[in-house]
Amino acid sequence: MFQALGVALVFALVFGSFVVSGGSLRVLLRAAPHELLAIGGAALGAYLISNSTEVVRATAGGFRKIFRGPRWRPGDYRDLLTLLFVLTRAMKSRGVIVLESHVEHPRQSSIFARFPRLLEDAFAIDFICDTLRMMSMNLEDPHQVEDAMERRLERRLAEQLAPADALQTTADGLPALGIVAAVLGVITALGSISQPPAVLGAMIGGALVGTFLGVFLAYGVVGPMANRLRAVVEEESSLYRIIQSVLVAHLHGNAAQISVEIGRGSVPTGAQPSFLELEAALVTLPAAA
Repeated sequence: MFQALGVALVFALVFGSFVVSGGSLRVLLRAAPHELLAIGGAALGAYLISNSTEVVRATAGGFRKIFRGPRWRPGDYRDLLTLLFVLTRAMKSRGVIVLESHVEHPRQSSIFARFPRLLEDAFAIDFICDTLRMMSMNLEDPHQVEDAMERRLERRLAEQLAPADALQTTADGLPALGIVAAVLGVITALGSISQPPAVLGAMIGGALVGTFLGVFLAYGVVGPMANRLRAVVEEESSLYRIIQSVLVAHLHGNAAQISVEIGRGSVPTGAQPSFLELEAALVTLPAAA
């Protein structure tokens, strides 16, 4: 919501101030299509040249994230902590072997089925299950499991941030592409130097619209969108960091309640359940969990 409002304010106030100061939108509207064709075409071409097919596809989904915001809500973090409590408590009391069927087939698991929102995230479920498999093989070496988790999360974050980085690179190049469009306009104007001053002035003014649009789009639209996408991706990735912190705490011998409390500290502040809220959720768990 705020993102759409922000875009509207940028356009309304920038172009509104231009009109209030005596400018004519007719000049901008007449020149904008040609300048945008040069700037947008060059930016799109450069984007396609410099990015893989996967990044290009992910960028389309990234625009939805910009306006939708992070997918995880406070209840999802509470559910994740509850799920991890169930898993670590079972491992602590009955050993990893009791979770074998749940880990091998999480989508048929009675434990994972309680948390359908989490089941929608294939990476989160695979990350939990793969880590539990490693724990069953390397319980005597928790640091090896911890290092493997860290490398996997770093790779995942880098892949998820690629669209934001690509958008930021495009934003950085837009002012220069605006200058390119303006230079093309100046060349056209100089080719008509014999025209009356009024005609020549309109042509030069139209050429300068290219510089304006390049800077405006870079710092008013594309750059802020890249920053927003990066922030959303980083906040969403905190869910995986919670998984890491809880399972690492379990690896180091902490009780299930302590491990989950350590994970609660990694929840983003705005979505973090209180100690009492989490305790209430854990108390309602079935005794057989």
